[in-house]
Amino acid sequence: MTTKNFTPVLGLTDDAPLTLPKVQAVVRDDATLDVTVIVPARNEERRLPECLRTLLAQDEEQFRLGRDWELLLVDDGSTDETLKLMRAAARDGVTVLQAPALDTKSFTGKSAACWYAAEKAKGRYLVFTDADTLHEPRDLMHALYEAKKHEVAMLSYSPKQIVTGLAQRVLMPLVFSELASVYKLKDVNDPEKKTAAANGQFLMVERDTYFMVGGHKAVGRNVLEDVELAWNVKTSGRGLRFRYAPDAVSTRMYEGFSDMSEGWTKNLALLFPHALSLAMWRTLDMLLWLLPLVIVFYPLVQWQMVAILLVWARTIMRFYGRVRRSNFPWLDVAISPLGLPLFVVLLLRSWAGHKFFRVVSWKGREYRA
Repeated sequence: MTTKNFTPVLGLTDDAPLTLPKVQAVVRDDATLDVTVIVPARNEERRLPECLRTLLAQDEEQFRLGRDWELLLVDDGSTDETLKLMRAAARDGVTVLQAPALDTKSFTGKSAACWYAAEKAKGRYLVFTDADTLHEPRDLMHALYEAKKHEVAMLSYSPKQIVTGLAQRVLMPLVFSELASVYKLKDVNDPEKKTAAANGQFLMVERDTYFMVGGHKAVGRNVLEDVELAWNVKTSGRGLRFRYAPDAVSTRMYEGFSDMSEGWTKNLALLFPHALSLAMWRTLDMLLWLLPLVIVFYPLVQWQMVAILLVWARTIMRFYGRVRRSNFPWLDVAISPLGLPLFVVLLLRSWAGHKFFRVVSWKGREYRA
């Protein structure tokens, strides 16, 4: 799959013009701080404490909470102890917000919470980060410097992925290797290319650009709001930078198998618009991995055995050449062929859910696909 002149979510063709979507342009000029960090959270009582610990550790003399930056925590209708944990963390520079009742005609939950907080933010740069992220020391300062150095209005990091359990270890490298193939960083970061991508787990955007392109309100109904927002910024001509950043942030996306299955069922068909054909190609990979069994169970002449082994060796080289782009540890990459059946099933579930059922679910809510 190639990303040349291709924007997966928007489905542009080679000759489609790069034009800014029609949104209401609103420029805010009341910023008084360098950075506002916004953490939307829904039922994140297990992961939020560590996220807050690493964010509050950013507070130091050179980058003082309440003086240079602020932290907005947004409860998105949680039914667990998330809001209580947020209130316990409240102090000077930390604001706890409760997102209003969700208007499902205009927003998904996360986009609504982000927009609600952004309208109250005081920072010249807005950083949207998820409750399942862990931040390295000074990553906010470094991100601010990086955005200014590269003269971009949006900087997004793809975090280091923390995985547990066999299912996650074999599946996640497959997904992220395909993402690396579709959303090539050199194309995303090239203003002339029609490819935009971002990761909502860490997304820094210049305040005036955010409001100029309509922010999360303009992409409120999109399940992949981060990619759509990146597209809006890129087509505004303000500059977009996206990179893998284990030096800045890490995340454990999923607690267990069920939420991993639900999450990728929601997203795969949107991330990979040719999900059905991709499922077929990965099924072919499974069959090719089993080629040596032909030699075991069928009598073959020597040249046939050599041909089969050459095809098998080529399959292995091509497979690992692709999966190593995932940035996962070598052992996870090595055992990733075991995840092919699960990857195919999730691709098909996501494709069917979006194409036929038109409904996806996440954290107890259903959204129109």
